[in-house]
Amino acid sequence: MEVLVEQPCPQCGGQITLNAAHRLLTCPYCGVKNFMQAAGAFRFILPVHKTSGQGGRLLYAPYIRFKGNVFQVNDTGISYRVVDTTQDGFPLSGLPPSLGLRPQAMPLLRVNGQSPGRFLRLSVKLSVILQKVARLNTLAGKETKKTYHQAFIGEELSYIYLPLRQEKQALIDAVVNAPLVELEKVRAVPLKGIRASKSWQVKFTATLCPRCGWSLDGEGDALVLHCLNCETSWSLGNQGLKRITAAMVQGNDKDALYLPFWKISAHLPSLNIWSFADFLERTNQPVVVGKLWRDKVMSFLIPAFKLRPKTFLHISKQSTLNQWALGQEQPLHTTLPLYPVTLPLNEARQSIKVVLAASSVSRKRVFPYLPGVHPENLSSRLVYLPFTDRQYDWLQPRTRAVIIKSVLNFGRSL
Repeated sequence: MEVLVEQPCPQCGGQITLNAAHRLLTCPYCGVKNFMQAAGAFRFILPVHKTSGQGGRLLYAPYIRFKGNVFQVNDTGISYRVVDTTQDGFPLSGLPPSLGLRPQAMPLLRVNGQSPGRFLRLSVKLSVILQKVARLNTLAGKETKKTYHQAFIGEELSYIYLPLRQEKQALIDAVVNAPLVELEKVRAVPLKGIRASKSWQVKFTATLCPRCGWSLDGEGDALVLHCLNCETSWSLGNQGLKRITAAMVQGNDKDALYLPFWKISAHLPSLNIWSFADFLERTNQPVVVGKLWRDKVMSFLIPAFKLRPKTFLHISKQSTLNQWALGQEQPLHTTLPLYPVTLPLNEARQSIKVVLAASSVSRKRVFPYLPGVHPENLSSRLVYLPFTDRQYDWLQPRTRAVIIKSVLNFGRSL
């Protein structure tokens, strides 16, 4: 579901409505671009009903929103599902267990240091919430003996607060201005709450190239911006904009679209995978292993953009297995049609075990060993691969990876 948030421009104060997951704010009034950053997950408030601010005090009950792909590797294979849910984070009888469709039915407001009222503390551990999410992932529909690995990839975690008005007799749902629970039934539950912390407030970073001062180019959901002037690439780190290594494989088609991939090089000692040849042998691929592949460091090519889980696994597997056909990498030309990076590097790293499992022809040689797999000597870079337009889909000519256009477009909403 698409969740929108109303956000004032830090430069001119103009009111902007944007996707709650976007980290790049472009003001339509003054044209200024800013990266948004928070100490932890973004925090939002459902809007209060016009009459709910009259009398009583406002309390905010926390909910955790999880959105992403859930993967499970078990003895029956690999199961997956897209999950988008909100789960209550404060044990109060009478509160709805989920916010349902409310977050997408109305624009949210961002929590800041001046937000009125008090916020109930999150008292449910995040790990418990994630286990609930995993239980929602009833994908297989089969009884399994053992789960070897579980991963949350492309996940977005945020806090959404339900406003409550505390009156003498009851807690009122301040969104619809209706009684929710009698106070007599929750006397034993402390409802003091805390004020909004300044650390919850979003910080803005100007999108100017730290190297040359040029305005960086990118879309609202982009996690990596490019400088068209000095041809450098930048992502938002803990200390502001951080330069990343980016390269490309040259395409032949003038109308090619360049899709970003995280190229993650790693050793997997528990499986004796040190080279690309080791990977092919361990996963029991029906190919003749070339001598040069013994000296080729094992690398995983993971899409740096969000896709449905089935397509994500297919593209990752196809690109990783056929990386030998890609040829020489070149410096990135930022003037080419580059698809935005929407999947962060840390999420791509979490997918290594799942891609390894998906690439395995023989499950017995890989699946039981997944719990002990710990990638070492990780190095990474962003690599753009050219895809050719075939009317209804995009084809990578060398790896033969295919992405249906509608699936690629749908990935922008995941």
